[in-house]
Amino acid sequence: MAKQRGKKRAGNRKAVDKRAIGRHERNKKIWGAVIGIAAVLLITGIGCAAFFLKSGKTPEETLVAYGELVNQRKYDRMYEMLSEQARERISEEEFTERNQKIYEGIEAENLTVQCEEEPVFEKGKKEAELSYTCEMESMAGKISFVNKSTFVKERGDWKINWDSTFIFPMLKEDYRVQINTRPAVRGNIYDRNGVMLAGQGTATEVGVVTGKMENRDMAVEQLAQILDMDADTIRTKMEADYVQDDTFVPLKMIAKTDTAKEEALLQIPGVLLNDAETRVYPLGAAAGHLTGYVQSVTAEDLEKLEGKDYHANSQIGKAGLEMALEQTLHEHDGYSIDIVNADGILIETMALKPEENGKDVYTTIDASVQQSAYEQFAADPAVAAAMDPTTGKMLALVSTPGYDPNEFIMGLSDARWKNLNEDPNKPLMNRFETTWVPGSTFKAITAAIGVESGKLDPNANFGDVGLSWQKDAGWGDYYVTTLTPYGSEVNLTNAMTYSDNIYFARVSLEIGAKTQVEWFRKMGFKEEMDFPVYLGASSYDSDDSDGEIASEIQLADTGYGQGELLVNPVHLLSMYSMFVNGGNMILPVLIQEEEQTPQYWKEQVISPQTAEIVKQGLIQVIENPAGTGASAKIEGIPMLGKTGTAEIKEAQDSTEGVERGWFICETLEGVERPLAVVGMVEDVKPHGGSGYVTAKVRAIVEQYYGK
Repeated sequence: MAKQRGKKRAGNRKAVDKRAIGRHERNKKIWGAVIGIAAVLLITGIGCAAFFLKSGKTPEETLVAYGELVNQRKYDRMYEMLSEQARERISEEEFTERNQKIYEGIEAENLTVQCEEEPVFEKGKKEAELSYTCEMESMAGKISFVNKSTFVKERGDWKINWDSTFIFPMLKEDYRVQINTRPAVRGNIYDRNGVMLAGQGTATEVGVVTGKMENRDMAVEQLAQILDMDADTIRTKMEADYVQDDTFVPLKMIAKTDTAKEEALLQIPGVLLNDAETRVYPLGAAAGHLTGYVQSVTAEDLEKLEGKDYHANSQIGKAGLEMALEQTLHEHDGYSIDIVNADGILIETMALKPEENGKDVYTTIDASVQQSAYEQFAADPAVAAAMDPTTGKMLALVSTPGYDPNEFIMGLSDARWKNLNEDPNKPLMNRFETTWVPGSTFKAITAAIGVESGKLDPNANFGDVGLSWQKDAGWGDYYVTTLTPYGSEVNLTNAMTYSDNIYFARVSLEIGAKTQVEWFRKMGFKEEMDFPVYLGASSYDSDDSDGEIASEIQLADTGYGQGELLVNPVHLLSMYSMFVNGGNMILPVLIQEEEQTPQYWKEQVISPQTAEIVKQGLIQVIENPAGTGASAKIEGIPMLGKTGTAEIKEAQDSTEGVERGWFICETLEGVERPLAVVGMVEDVKPHGGSGYVTAKVRAIVEQYYGK
């Protein structure tokens, strides 16, 4: 039966009333008054069901009123509409329980009834049979059926001679309505070559059969230690009401590859291991921050996702691509609403909604590059990213230390969760979505702005001013310092090769704060990139500076990548792509699509001529044996590059603080399979400086080209 609301319900009633008028022409005036009263009651908020129940003028009206009570889940009022004979067959408690389980179990909504033909009732007759069509929405789609029911007149009102066939025609008293779930599968995530990053796989389910256990207390303690579980949690599972001596009690899942743990578990009597389908992450921690993980939905999730086909047993992406691509990956379970007999044999299917698997997603990631980058940086708090600078396709996104998303699927103990949260190296922190002080890697950007704005003549000799410099006495005791003397020819190429802080501080002052800010805006600063996973927007000023560079000292520091600068690593790769794309910044992409054409995020930020000038300086960083990035040179792979060290300390003369070490490199035009890689380690001071990072990035490039 289906819901009738508002005007639609009133309209249906009027149609019924008009037919009654046709049959009882002599009562025309009386029925007109009834219709008027019904309209007034509806307007004033009194439901038609209450009106029909009170009046009970015809079986049709009783039927419609009953249907509305079903929609309202008012089972006690429904029971009042049953005949005395029906109430003798079933108690109100039994009636309520049967109807509630069925209608609410199938999520019945919008139940409506429509008479098949105009019934003819003889005056004074106490019994009538009514044929009608019932329709309703359910969790498995629309249900529609034709039914025939008997009504009897008792004390002036028509009552329903109810039995279970009133719910569904085939539903006998000993039959059941059964809801069968047809599980769908969440979509998989693949790399560019079809290597699975996240998807359906097999794990080992660990459980116990209590009747086969020996020395239960000792066994529980052993299980708790091996499975990293709380012993009381294990006991609670084993003592559940459903557990019999021969019942398999599942405890936890472990990875199929954990053979040592399997062997230890099998030494405990009563332990059984079964294969179980589950979500798996083959690269583990190497891609943990990229893939993210799924977990069971919470009550809060279900509230937010109402109407989007989630239920209490659904899983939902909680981080990374699993979260970003949730609506694509999310599966939609199917359902069938079946009538079965007392032996569970199918009698009839009332509704069927086929399952719909989630869609698979192919990323641009290269699993081998991802794995290589992770292995290079795994020992440090660090970030690494690799990209084809001509297409924008990301090949790797790594944050270390990582976490293994399989742990979240198998079940984290409280102790393990606490360990992850309290680890000083912050394994749960996603470093590739964060912004960082870029250090000297930013000198290439300062040079590009200077040349393009006409404020910098790349061939001009700025003159040797030593290793410490300030613009004037107004800077007080603040000086810009540099490390390496390289002679009197202080031009762009030499300053880039030797990474001269003073040169780029002076260039930044020549450019001026207003022009710097204008170019930063052109390059995407303060702007979130259109990218599947969140990437923090790069910035150049503090939160309280209203978008300006507040002082000359800050402006000078900005020129060599310090000051208030914070840059996202993927954004840095995009800016460096200007130097091989004729001044255009490529749009980084992470999702592989058919016939994908490269797009520029920022077009013609600088001219091809400016791009070429800066590129030549960056080439010398690697090609010149005295260049700060010379150790990255790989025979047969021409590259440009830039080292960087960002000092994070409280005062200029402080020896405390950390040094963020950077290296970014990019293959030149003509290299097959172009590659750009950036790496950053949070503190390279214990490792001797940015050369520590340069060696790691070089290793990634070598692996990519098979060197």
